[in-house]
Amino acid sequence: MPTTANPNLLEVDWSQIPGPQDDGVARHLEGLQLPDLALPATDGSSVSLGELGGRTVVYAYPRTGRPGQIALVDNWDMIPGARGCTPQSCAFRDHHAELLMAGAARVFGLSTQDIAYQREAVERLHLPFPILSDERLALTRALRLPTMEVAGQILLKRFAMVLDDGRVAKVFYPVFPPDRNAADVLAWLQATPKR
Repeated sequence: MPTTANPNLLEVDWSQIPGPQDDGVARHLEGLQLPDLALPATDGSSVSLGELGGRTVVYAYPRTGRPGQIALVDNWDMIPGARGCTPQSCAFRDHHAELLMAGAARVFGLSTQDIAYQREAVERLHLPFPILSDERLALTRALRLPTMEVAGQILLKRFAMVLDDGRVAKVFYPVFPPDRNAADVLAWLQATPKR
């Protein structure tokens, strides 16, 4: 079924969307120390995840859509793990205060989209945290993050990480459905206090 424009980005029947399978490409991440590699953030700052103290939650996604705009490819919804970036971001927005109360010092979104595109999403979705841009794929390549190629673009696959002092303590991958990712991260934080 061709898609010419993005439907309502929040109303999704997940039973009609193919879920991603665990292809093993994120297994190497747990325990890794992130490099001192600065990424631009939508709040104008520059963030090196490897240099942050405390507990940090990072959720990654392929790309947010814009209501009414043409999809990247006609079959976007049928690519396992592609659909759901807006519901995932909104869930992290809605659980943001709880994530902080459960021990996260900060939350970031992460994608390979440019800052201007990400800023629009932050403003439209009223996200209380910044999104980081890995447009140049520096972090993606350094950590061998899970990716997919769509329409000639390298996009991150959907996953989340909890970092303790810049080291990966927990990886959530694959993520499906995307709107439950924040609740799963919250449950893990509540059950696993930082040592």
